[in-house]
This record gives sequence, C-alpha cells and structure tokens, in this order.
Amino acid sequence: MRFLIPLVWALFISGVISYVLSSMAGNPFNLTNTVILALIVTIAISILGEGVLKGKSEQ
Repeated sequence: MRFLIPLVWALFISGVISYVLSSMAGNPFNLTNTVILALIVTIAISILGEGVLKGKSEQ
C-alpha cells in the first residue's frame, strides 16, 4: 500500500505536467511518456523514502 499511493500521485502529477508541456509545445499528448515519468518518480520516491532519507532514530 505504501508503494501504491506514491504511484497514483505520480501518475496524476506527471499527467498534468505532460499535458501542460505538450500543449505549450504544440505537440499531441503522449500517455506513454506520462507513465514512464510516473514510474521514474515512484522509483525515486521509494529509494529516497526507504534508505537515503531515514533519520538516525529510525535506523
């Protein structure tokens, strides 16, 4: 469950970012790029949340 919520939020946010940027550039909206961006953001959130950003009291 802790990996599902960041994935959903990453899909929403990357969808908005992709839509706005593609509209500004005059290109059609590409769902594949949106999903790839969401997966990259989710992996980054997971890596940061599980290892890099743990406090000293949690170790």
